[in-house]
Amino acid sequence: MSVRNVFRPTRRSVVALGAVAGVAAVTMAATAPADAARAEHRPPAQKPTIVLVHGAFVDGSSWNGVIKRLQHDGYPVVAPANPLRGPASDSAYISSFLRSVHGPVVLVGHSYGGSVISQAAAGHPDVKALVYVAAFAPDKGETVTELNDRFPGAELSTALDAVPYPLPGGGTGTDLYVKADKFHDVFAADVSASVTDVAAAAQRPVSASAFDEKATVAAWKTIPSWDLITTQDRAIAPDEQRFMAKRAHAHTVEVTSSHAVTISHPGTVTGLIERAARAITR
Repeated sequence: MSVRNVFRPTRRSVVALGAVAGVAAVTMAATAPADAARAEHRPPAQKPTIVLVHGAFVDGSSWNGVIKRLQHDGYPVVAPANPLRGPASDSAYISSFLRSVHGPVVLVGHSYGGSVISQAAAGHPDVKALVYVAAFAPDKGETVTELNDRFPGAELSTALDAVPYPLPGGGTGTDLYVKADKFHDVFAADVSASVTDVAAAAQRPVSASAFDEKATVAAWKTIPSWDLITTQDRAIAPDEQRFMAKRAHAHTVEVTSSHAVTISHPGTVTGLIERAARAITR
């Protein structure tokens, strides 16, 4: 018997095979739209909330250009006030604020705000990324003053006015302001004078003791971080920023900017924040 004669289709078998094929085709046609519909209606990954923490001498309005861009791109954004009284109390305040935010968080700090987010993020599992923007990222036991002394070149310390104020329980505290005639050159050299004149007049002071207070934790050791380094910065030396970013194994971007990068380069700041946000939602 030849192989060719093992199966010789009859009219009945051909009809039967055609019927089976028709049923399969109908079944596939019926299920394909349902599968496609399920894929189309699968909810997209939740966009994280971006929490922006400003630094010394400014307020939440310093983030305005960044906020507008993030909102345009569909991100929920909040910029709580940073009390500027010291890393421990400020981070406790921001930490309490974070408990009101639901879902994943990208926590961003500018300047002294970096010291605050490094402590505030501790114990918050929903904080998925830290973004440092021309910011301090101290290790446990370090102070801002120690970091500044290690990397000379910044001019901020010589541009400050010390203003005493009474403490509620007695005694005297000291607030620091940037001298009005130094604000533009030291803090925001690439921002128009018409803007910096207003910012200098409306600046929020930081407690002098904040710079000498030791960090109690460094959240960048356990949370992925991104870092924007400002190469024309006269408030925090660029090499100091690079040292902290490298130590934290941060994803780093450099920009030719003054310390006031959130105002002069909001698009670059937004780009780095969104890069971090995309990384944690993959």
